[in-house]
Amino acid sequence: MIRFASLGSGSKGNATLIESGETKSDTRILLDCGFSVVEIEKRLLRLGREANTITAIVLTHEHSDHVSGAGRLSRKYNIPVWLTAGTAHACKDINYTETNLIDSHASFEIDDLQLHPFPVPHDAREPCQFVFSDGASCLGVATDFGYYTPHILKCLDKLDALLLECNYDHSMLLNGTYPRSLKERVAGHRGHLDNQHATQLLHALNVSKLKHIIGMHVSEKNNKQEFALNALCQGMNCEKEMVSLASQTKGFDWRAI
Repeated sequence: MIRFASLGSGSKGNATLIESGETKSDTRILLDCGFSVVEIEKRLLRLGREANTITAIVLTHEHSDHVSGAGRLSRKYNIPVWLTAGTAHACKDINYTETNLIDSHASFEIDDLQLHPFPVPHDAREPCQFVFSDGASCLGVATDFGYYTPHILKCLDKLDALLLECNYDHSMLLNGTYPRSLKERVAGHRGHLDNQHATQLLHALNVSKLKHIIGMHVSEKNNKQEFALNALCQGMNCEKEMVSLASQTKGFDWRAI
């Protein structure tokens, strides 16, 4: 069994917890650590977990909303960190208890979980996202990328659960208050995935096995929950009750596959 929950998702901080096994003592991975140590500890307790039980921290890329607390959390609780060489080179704080460099095209294991990284187009040094598997079920995480490639589609096909970015509504971004340079960065090929392209990505996948589809990294300024939910529903051809969104403040509670 794979269990997963979000501590928070958005431009102010990101962290996702993925577990395998039947008890609280099994493999527990923190995917990204974009909050302070105090905030991570507080949000973990909300999910019934403690930081000293985390098996590993895995980082997707070096942007501060994904890594700002990783170094301090690693040192405080003696947690090893996995990341690409490019991400390690770009991070400001890489004084981890233990550093494990990964190849974004090569699968690896952390105790009971298999991790299948895949590169994504984003304005970072060597960004990647992941599919997690316990040998029976697969959870895909796909955020922080500007467009989807054939390889991304291959990696996300026939999953049991998917956490998918629905960052912005194109019209809201275009007519919003961001400066032109930031609008171009967000909407560029190495920026973020908008609602329309999230719908198109889902149309390109075999989603027949999906038990959970959750929208991630939803912009507070350039999107509306209704727009993001509609995008997921259109992509899945389902009712709104079948999809949900992660929030910046509360993430989402435990799910299982």
